[in-house]
Amino acid sequence: MAWLDALRGIAAVVVVFEHALKPLLPEMESPVKAAFEPGWYGVMVFFLVSGYIVPASLERRGSIRAFWISRFFRLYPLFGVCVAGMALLAAVGWDAPHIWWSSRPVSLALGHLTMMQNLLYVPNVVNVLWTLSYEMAFYLLLTAMFSLGVHRRSAVGALGFAAAAVVGAGALPVALLSAGGSGRMLAVVLVVTALLAAGLAAVLKGTTGIRYAGAVVLGVTVLVLLAVNQSYPGPWQGLLILATMFAGTVLYRAEQGEISWKQAGWVALVPLAGVWLARAELGVQTATVAAWMTFVVGMALRHRRVPRVLAWLGLVSYSIYVLHPLLLESVEPFWPEPLAVPLYARLAVLAGVLGLLLGASAVTRRFVELPAQRLGKRLVSGAG
Repeated sequence: MAWLDALRGIAAVVVVFEHALKPLLPEMESPVKAAFEPGWYGVMVFFLVSGYIVPASLERRGSIRAFWISRFFRLYPLFGVCVAGMALLAAVGWDAPHIWWSSRPVSLALGHLTMMQNLLYVPNVVNVLWTLSYEMAFYLLLTAMFSLGVHRRSAVGALGFAAAAVVGAGALPVALLSAGGSGRMLAVVLVVTALLAAGLAAVLKGTTGIRYAGAVVLGVTVLVLLAVNQSYPGPWQGLLILATMFAGTVLYRAEQGEISWKQAGWVALVPLAGVWLARAELGVQTATVAAWMTFVVGMALRHRRVPRVLAWLGLVSYSIYVLHPLLLESVEPFWPEPLAVPLYARLAVLAGVLGLLLGASAVTRRFVELPAQRLGKRLVSGAG
């Protein structure tokens, strides 16, 4: 699957470019994003990759317990490093103090511990962490579908979420559950945390009837949050993200011969829905089309040898993704007005940041990600 690593690497670098524009190249930000939204492109490629490979991981193992152990040790250790890094920056004054650290600490903590903060209307401690809430929503829906025996209906999921985005985008009441004060939000966070914990416990340990009930609790909870309680990027974008992930699964099933390519062709409606919904935003439209073209080209070339640099970037892409905001946050206080700094100096700093980022990513890959993944594999083997 080296071609998937290559796509992850490309996506991560493009997201870094997006977030480097404001602090280092602000004169380029408006013209670039007007024609092409690099951040949206990057995350859409990530979501297609996740949709392609994550359900295959669950189905190959055939064990929900093994799946969640693997996912936990894949995501949480580096997630924790990222959050701790931002807390450190805030403590030393390099980042503007986050009002939620003191005003709503329980909501902030539980939101991030569940990794559902973006669907609980809790602000992300680090801006890029919003995508992980949709990853978690996808995992929970997969768990529910697998438990109910409907996990192979990926096309229904893709087209259903796309249709919901098109039909309901303008009518969905964003933050319906969590708006209205800290007490209401805390109540929602506590209730959702309890529902997800109970649902997962039932799916993992219950009898057949209890597993089905737990799966329904997980699925309904996630669907309600997607419909009426999303923060950034917005209601139709969140639904389109889930449609995109399920579309990636459909492409996997076609590639494996589980369904025909003619059947899989229906998922072309997903990017078309994205283009239509973003009809007032050319940059988002071109990014959506480019992300799908990148993935399709990657699939077409999957049997070719992947350049080693791209494969390596893919291996450290998670580290690149969650660490780069910390480095860019560290640059901003020194240059509150970047246009007053010569371009050559800003380009030199950008090169330095990239070099430091790649070095730090190699370190966290070696000392955080790999040990955690090895531990996860040992626990999976022990559970088996």
